[in-house]
Formats: sequence, C-alpha cells, structure tokens
Amino acid sequence: MENRFIGVKELATYLGIKVNTVYAWVSMKRIPFHKFGKLVKFDLREINKLIAQLRIEPNMEVTL
Repeated sequence: MENRFIGVKELATYLGIKVNTVYAWVSMKRIPFHKFGKLVKFDLREINKLIAQLRIEPNMEVTL
C-alpha cells in the first residue's frame, strides 16, 4: 500500500524547505493539509497537484 499521508518533517524534506516554513504555510493556510487530532498530515497527491499548479512556464521569446 502506498504511503499517501506524510508529516511535517517528511514534507519539508520532500520539498527541500525548512520545517518552520511548512508550519508557517499551514498557519497561513497556503498549503493543503489534514488534521488528525493534533497531528498535521499532508496528502502527497494534493501536494503534487499544488506543485504542478505553481509551475511557471518559460518565456520562449527571451534569447539567452
């Protein structure tokens, strides 16, 4: 069975950000999360969907 829900530390590692940043995003409700009692968990499918939505397309008109 696939591990669908991960904790704060695992999400921080997955995204390459600090744990404090994850907590800040949760408090500002900038990232989808689920509460299991006092535990905050993240659905990897929702996180990957959010990442895809945040993607910025390159400007092909710019010459390098």
